[in-house]
Amino acid sequence: MSRWQRFKHSRVGYASLWIFMVLFGLSMCAELIANDKPLVVRYEGQFYFPIAKSHAETVFGGDFSTPTDFLDPDIRRNITSNGNWAIYPPIHYSYETLNYFSQVPNPAPPSTENWLGTDDRGRDVLARLIYGFRLSILFGLALTIVGVTVGIITGSLMGFFGGKFDLVSQRLIEIWSAMPELYLLIIFASIFNPSVSLLIILLAAFGWMGLSDYVRAEFFRNRALEYVRAARALGLTNVQIMWRHILPNSLTPVITFLPFRMSAAILSLTSLDFLGLGVPPGTPSLGELLSQGKGNLDAWWISLSTFIVLVATLLLLTFMGEALRDAFDSRKSGAMSGGRS
Repeated sequence: MSRWQRFKHSRVGYASLWIFMVLFGLSMCAELIANDKPLVVRYEGQFYFPIAKSHAETVFGGDFSTPTDFLDPDIRRNITSNGNWAIYPPIHYSYETLNYFSQVPNPAPPSTENWLGTDDRGRDVLARLIYGFRLSILFGLALTIVGVTVGIITGSLMGFFGGKFDLVSQRLIEIWSAMPELYLLIIFASIFNPSVSLLIILLAAFGWMGLSDYVRAEFFRNRALEYVRAARALGLTNVQIMWRHILPNSLTPVITFLPFRMSAAILSLTSLDFLGLGVPPGTPSLGELLSQGKGNLDAWWISLSTFIVLVATLLLLTFMGEALRDAFDSRKSGAMSGGRS
């Protein structure tokens, strides 16, 4: 039974993969779902695409040459009268759009205009959740790729060469792992301007060590097998042996590690944003919404909706990780094969 078939055999993990991919795909089209600009406008016989190109409001019968505010009632009236029309996204607000025309003070509760209400600045919570979810997943993917790459390189070198190189590397890793990660993040956040790339670099500097131990153990075990000796006898270099022969047979812990590493990356970003040490101010993030919920306890819709999105994301990744671990477990695959015979 192939590993993909064993993964599909886990209904929860397989369904979680599809749900996660659908949600991630929708978030990648966030500009088409939540935006304060129409997708298409037909005005006085001409077609405009404000979502792709900005136009002055004088084009649509306004008084100023500034970019058009399509939430302005006068502009909306102009582009929906006299045969003109516009197609809007389902959510008429972007993550940074302020609802200046709200009839209640901010944070406003859920309504037909703002489905999950607004935050303390009048921004649509649902729009910020969609963009924040996309940022969290992309951040988790980037941090996972960087951490896995560094972890594979360091772990493979330690496990393949062993000896003094492995001993010295282990001591250096122990010293580096003892560094106070949070304090270093606070120090660098006070020195440099906050940015997503800076966060990825700082978190990746510590996030590779857990995986390197697993890769080291796999390389240490596989380097003594017969196919490695045969490769040496054929004259292959160490790099060729590691890349062509040992690494493909050592990827089981790497693959099963990926969803859990992504979960840890998303939690790290959320925690840092909650503390104000994460992405630049104004960037949509789940941690910033949780911080707003803490500061506005009466606005329950902010905390509740963000909590649901965060928990659902982590649960999907956890179910996927469990299914991957079972799919790569040789003992369970043997039990399934024995059950069929």
